[in-house]
Amino acid sequence: MRYLQAGTGRALVLIHGLMGYSFSWRFTLPALAPHATLYAIDNMGAGFSVAAEGMDCSMRACAERLLQFVDAAGITDYDLLGTSHGGAVAMLVAALSAERHDLRLKRLVLVAPVNPWSRHGRFLAPLVGSPFGSLLFRHTIVRWRFLDYVWLRRMFGDGSKIPPDSIEGYRQPVLKNRAFHNGAQIVRTWIADLADIEQAMPKIRDYPTLLMWGTRDRAVSFRSAEKLRQNFRDCRLVSFEGVGHLPYEEEPEEFNRVLIAFCRSDTIVPNH
Repeated sequence: MRYLQAGTGRALVLIHGLMGYSFSWRFTLPALAPHATLYAIDNMGAGFSVAAEGMDCSMRACAERLLQFVDAAGITDYDLLGTSHGGAVAMLVAALSAERHDLRLKRLVLVAPVNPWSRHGRFLAPLVGSPFGSLLFRHTIVRWRFLDYVWLRRMFGDGSKIPPDSIEGYRQPVLKNRAFHNGAQIVRTWIADLADIEQAMPKIRDYPTLLMWGTRDRAVSFRSAEKLRQNFRDCRLVSFEGVGHLPYEEEPEEFNRVLIAFCRSDTIVPNH
C-alpha cells in the first residue's frame, strides 16, 4: 500500500474517496504537518497501489486493509479522516475497532461521507458496477478525455475554483493503474455496503466526531448530514457555504483552518 507521510505529533490517517488517492490531500499535508503525523494512503487499486485480481473491494474489506496498514506502520494512538467513500470506510474501521476493543482509534473526521441517508449514487452505483454499465463506462468516460472536466465540475460548487492540476492529477492512476476498473469493482457492492454501514452506526456512536460538508455537494447530499450527526454522542458539523464535494480542494484554507483546530484540541471544534 503506497502512502505519503509528513509531520509530527499524534497520527492522523487520511482516506481518500472513490477515484481519489493521496493526491487529494496535496493542499492539506503541508498545512497540517506542523500539527500531526500524517499518513495519506492510496487504497489498494487506487492511486499507485496495485491490487491483486479478484480482490475483495467491499467497504468492509477496505476497512480491514486500513487496520492492517495501521499495524504494519506501527501506528499507536491515531485519529482517522475519511472523505466520501473513504468516510464510509472510516466508519467501518471505527466499528471494527469497537468490536475488537482496539483502543488506538481516538476520533473521527468525516468529510461528506457516503452514508445510508443520502440517496445520491444509490441507483447509479449499481448500474456502473453491472457488466453492461462497466463496459459502457470504460468505453466512454475512460476514453473521452473531455468528460474529465464534466465529471470534476460536478464535484465543485464553483467551477472557477477547480485547481489547475486536478484533471491531470486524477487522470494519472487511470493511465497507470487501472483505477476505473477498481472503481467499478467497488460500486458493485454499494447497496450491501450501505446496509453494512447502517448496522455499524450504533457501534461507533461514542467516537468523538467532526463532520465537514459543502452545502452544494452533488455527490453525497448535505441534507443527510444532520441525520448522520444525530447518530453520535459528541459530534459537530462544520458546513462550507456554496462549496461542493471536495472542500479540501475548493476551499483549502478554510478546510485546513478547521482541521488544524481539531488537531490542536483533544475535543471537537465548535459548530461553524
